[in-house]
Amino acid sequence: MDEKNEPTTIQQPSHHDEHAHHDEHAHHDEHAHHDEHAHHDEHAHHHGADAGHDHSDHSGHAGHDHSGHAGHDPAIFRRKFWLTLVLTIPTLVFSQGLQEILGLDGPRFPGSQYIPALFGVVIFFYGGLVFLRGAVDELRAKQPGMMTLISLAIVVAFGYSLAVTLGLPGMDFWWELATLILIMLLGHWIEMSAVMGAQDALGELAKLLPDTAERVSDVHAEPEYVAVSNLRVGDLVRVRPGSAVPADGEIVDGRSELDESLLTGESKPVTRGSGEQVVAGSISGSGSLVVRVTRTGGDTALAGIMKLVSEAQASKSGTQVLADRAAAWLFYVALAVATVTLIVWTLLRPGDPAFVLERVVTVLIIACPHALGLAIPLVAQISTALGARNGLLIRDRHAMEDARRVDVVLFDKTGTLTEGRQGVAAVAAEDGSEEAAEAALLALAAAVEAPAEHPIGAAIVREARQRGLTIAPVAEFQALGGRGASASVGGETVVVGAPRLLAERGLTTGESVRAAADRAAAEGQTVVYVLRDDRVAGMIALADVIRPESREAVRSLRDRGVRVAMLTGDSRAVAEAVAAELGIDEVFAEVLPGDKSGTVARLQSDGSRVAMVGDGVNDAPALAQADVGIAIGAGTDVAIESAGVVLASSDPRGVAKVITLSAATYRKMLQNLAWATGYNVIALPLAAGVAIGLGVVVSPAFGAVLMSLSTIVVAINAQLLRRVRL
Repeated sequence: MDEKNEPTTIQQPSHHDEHAHHDEHAHHDEHAHHDEHAHHDEHAHHHGADAGHDHSDHSGHAGHDHSGHAGHDPAIFRRKFWLTLVLTIPTLVFSQGLQEILGLDGPRFPGSQYIPALFGVVIFFYGGLVFLRGAVDELRAKQPGMMTLISLAIVVAFGYSLAVTLGLPGMDFWWELATLILIMLLGHWIEMSAVMGAQDALGELAKLLPDTAERVSDVHAEPEYVAVSNLRVGDLVRVRPGSAVPADGEIVDGRSELDESLLTGESKPVTRGSGEQVVAGSISGSGSLVVRVTRTGGDTALAGIMKLVSEAQASKSGTQVLADRAAAWLFYVALAVATVTLIVWTLLRPGDPAFVLERVVTVLIIACPHALGLAIPLVAQISTALGARNGLLIRDRHAMEDARRVDVVLFDKTGTLTEGRQGVAAVAAEDGSEEAAEAALLALAAAVEAPAEHPIGAAIVREARQRGLTIAPVAEFQALGGRGASASVGGETVVVGAPRLLAERGLTTGESVRAAADRAAAEGQTVVYVLRDDRVAGMIALADVIRPESREAVRSLRDRGVRVAMLTGDSRAVAEAVAAELGIDEVFAEVLPGDKSGTVARLQSDGSRVAMVGDGVNDAPALAQADVGIAIGAGTDVAIESAGVVLASSDPRGVAKVITLSAATYRKMLQNLAWATGYNVIALPLAAGVAIGLGVVVSPAFGAVLMSLSTIVVAINAQLLRRVRL
């Protein structure tokens, strides 16, 4: 994808010049653009238009390579199973061979001996045709597999039974043919239902979008109801309480709590207000919103999620490749065992072709690699769905498989462990350290900063609002030419400015405020002073806001025995202050964006497996260098091409979830592989008749039962993955 041709929008603060003093420490932060959340647009081009509403194709990826019946609707097998069952019952009742084996004497009337043959032919062409078609496709592709093996078994049984019915001496297999096809249909029905169920859980995301939207010309206009597909970038839409947001956008009016669990996996609602981003499909709480559409169709976050899920379903892990190789070899092993069985038993029992054929048919039935074919894909599908519901978007199955072996997790600081925006770190008032004095100082500064739009001013105003402080109206607002801003508040002249403003005016601070300012400067924080009528009222320190989840994220990783390191372009003072607060011992500070991949390589040099966690804006080389690249999704930026896994919620605790899911997924894959291959290792020799001297004879019907049971066991074991707590 050519990034040069894609628009990138970076918002600039409209009052940058008058607040130049706020940027004294900006050089510490390689992600200064985060202050205005410009990175929300950096990856918009990754949401390919083809990801828009093309949900119909997502179900086809999983089965193509392993099942031989890609895209089959479970309803097809359900319908065929029930009708075949109806036809199988009279086939069993009137089968003389089965009755002789069971020692029964069933109903008889003239011509009843032909009922098994009549129904057997119908079952062969109705129930067995799907397997025959699958075999043709496999043979055309020169990739014989389970469909070919099933077809071999039923064709042999059909041909021999037809020959017996037409006069060849021996016992017909109509009843075994019927039960074989019946059980195969049941196994495929279960398999396809399980696989489709895993995919449908993701497809449900598409249904979260409303069909219509209330488009308005301005915040007070009457709505026009239009189809969501007709919305364009720049349109205004009203979102009423309890309604879903129809497209990605920015709130221009109103405030509400939004349920964004479809994207983040987090059920707790988040409060959004004017100027903040919203995601298509999220549900508004009690508030009413007017949203300006910024992305539609294939560019939305929801489309990005579906695109990533589709890519993940189409990708293969190393374990899947191993399973495919095993299934291919099983075909040749089955043919070899069947050939040897035919030759050996023909020599040992030359006068009993029925017994010889029964052994060959049983070998072919048991060798059908349904359990092996299902062992890995179903676990992978469920893993993808489980991850998506928890805000973990798997782009590359190799990355998900490797995550369980990670030794070191390297976090990029800005935008990952921190929010990438300025926030109030400390407040110190000359009038005292009481909370009331600090609150009054903060409210005073917020009143002056309210008319401005600079990130530092916005941080002060945001903090005041979060504390529930009243922001007074101001008059005579004035920019002070790179030194700060002033305004009249309640008849007093209040100035919020840089430290040099104090020197220019010959002002000094009290001991407590000076000590607080020195501590803030030592930690690389930005300090601004608040003046009231040319008297220092106090100081406010600002710093990149540490995400509240970061401490728990680091602790959970360390509890697992995983080393945690931090990487940043900030000064060492800033980096070490953040690391100390989070409990991180390994710190790489003052690293230029171009050198980040070298830091990853340095960690890998001793054989450590490294997971790099970044926001994807300038971390792409490091994400690609790492053994596992994990990108912070930043709300709507879910399609980050250089990462194997994307954390849609921007919550660093998701890294531990990735490792947990990786370990659980791999464990289930190995369990299923062990069952599927172990079953064949034991069952094939028995089917060939090696234990016949001990009285152990495996019939084709019983072989079909064993094969289907193994498939069911594998399917149930895979479903248990859903119980994993992330």
